[in-house]
Amino acid sequence: MKPILIDFPEKIETARLYMRPAMPGDGKIVHEAIIASIDELKKWLPFAQKEQSEEDVEAGLRKSYGQFILREDFRIHIYRKEDDAFVGSTGLHRIDWDVRKFEIGYWGDSRYQKNGYIAEAAEGLTKFAFEHFDANRIEIRCDPKNVNSSKIPERLGFQLEGILVNDSLSADGTELRDTCVYAKVCKKAPA
Repeated sequence: MKPILIDFPEKIETARLYMRPAMPGDGKIVHEAIIASIDELKKWLPFAQKEQSEEDVEAGLRKSYGQFILREDFRIHIYRKEDDAFVGSTGLHRIDWDVRKFEIGYWGDSRYQKNGYIAEAAEGLTKFAFEHFDANRIEIRCDPKNVNSSKIPERLGFQLEGILVNDSLSADGTELRDTCVYAKVCKKAPA
């Protein structure tokens, strides 16, 4: 089946959360979360390096929605079920439909840290990708210095396959950094 024809549910649910595609109109809540979390996000994410207006965030969301429709990238927002609070963003990125390989990325609103929401979302998204998209491989990549981020794949049973040395630049672009590559693979029966 062609990827563009693959359906995507309105939401993916876990015990405490629901996740849904990032939609036009989400700019205000995402902008508020970025502003509240900017000190933490600046350490690790290039998009947080320059100040963005609510309109800038909305424009980025609309662009990502186009990629979502084309099945090129899935940007997904995370909400707490009990009160519909936006707690972060995740997604399936760097998609290779031939291999059925996906990379999970994530960031959380720092006002909701230390509740396990991002780990719960990553676990739910991993399960979803294996079951809904018949994924063969799911990766989570992070800077080894980002200890909080690396705890998530470790907690979820991803294997550290290696560390790519001098693989990327720091979020602010000033120094070379390494990248940890964690993966979970589908064990296929031999043919």
